Amino acid sequence: MQVDETSLKNGLLTLVVTLVEVIEEALESQAIRRIEGGELTDDEQERLGQALLDLDEAITQIKDDHGLTASVADLRRGLDDVVGDLVDRLANPARWVQEPDGAPR
Repeated sequence: MQVDETSLKNGLLTLVVTLVEVIEEALESQAIRRIEGGELTDDEQERLGQALLDLDEAITQIKDDHGLTASVADLRRGLDDVVGDLVDRLANPARWVQEPDGAPR
């Protein structure tokens, strides 16, 4: 079996960039929560905002440099679907109970 090294590298980089984007969103949510809760000084808010902007610019640059914008967006949509299904299963377990024939109710 022959491995296409370029595809492997692009696939791995796509995965890493996608995970960094997910982490960035979590950081942004936490930052908003802390700002709205009055936990940060004006200086801390400014530094945090700038750090998040710098991270976003770096991610965008990596995606542009390696032609990953579309593949990252595709992976994000797939992850969003999986997470959406998981949340739905947790929130509505009766809907996901399997019938004897294996089909969801």
